[in-house]
Amino acid sequence: MALIAAQMYTLRNFCKTPADIASSCAKVKKMGYDGIQISGMGPIEPEEMKKILDGEGLQCAATHISLDEMEKNTEKVIETHQLWGCRLTAIGGFFPQEAWTRALWENFVARFNAVAKKFEGSGIRIGYHNHSHEFAMAEDIRPMDYLISRLDPEIWMEIDTHWVARGGSDPAAYIRKVAHRIPLVHFKDLLILRDRATYKMCEIGDGNLNWPAIIAACRYAGVRWYAVERDDGDMDPFDSLKRSIENMREKMGL
Repeated sequence: MALIAAQMYTLRNFCKTPADIASSCAKVKKMGYDGIQISGMGPIEPEEMKKILDGEGLQCAATHISLDEMEKNTEKVIETHQLWGCRLTAIGGFFPQEAWTRALWENFVARFNAVAKKFEGSGIRIGYHNHSHEFAMAEDIRPMDYLISRLDPEIWMEIDTHWVARGGSDPAAYIRKVAHRIPLVHFKDLLILRDRATYKMCEIGDGNLNWPAIIAACRYAGVRWYAVERDDGDMDPFDSLKRSIENMREKMGL
């Protein structure tokens, strides 16, 4: 069976304190998740987080941290991830406020490649998580394609299926495009509403994404972890995670 993680950003409103985090992790484990992606949680000491992970038998599949944290506190980031037995971390994206130019993305790529060098030999890889804005043209480049081609190959690409589709592209095609540098993928569904101009997030398998094609692409690309995330939606976040993993295990055969 595939390894499935709960992206804890889904439960961010229920992970404000260490006690909340412990309770949420216990519920996630009971649902059948193999691990979690640490993101959006309140403050917790690394040692306490390790006790929770070990106590529940959950793996830390990956984390989300800021670029500033990677850049300025590299050794601490490495030590914490080594403590958790976690080899993957990623930034949630690059969200420039300046004029949308090619130079802006060139400068970001140079900076991120330099940060990646700081992690060499540590066993920890840094990655990039996309949203939809990377598919909007910046002068003569599409930032998503530029990132894939110009970021250091050791930087892994955390494809988010929902946001690729929202950007007007094919999630399966982009997963294949980053084959063998995508150890973890974000499974997030997209539901098109009746007006055909409005979208929302929903549980995996209940929306409009082509999951057979996405899963085939993941297998081709060598994806190890399937991380379930739903930023917002109609269903209670815990019920949402439960519904998603049930669909993935029982209907999708993962």
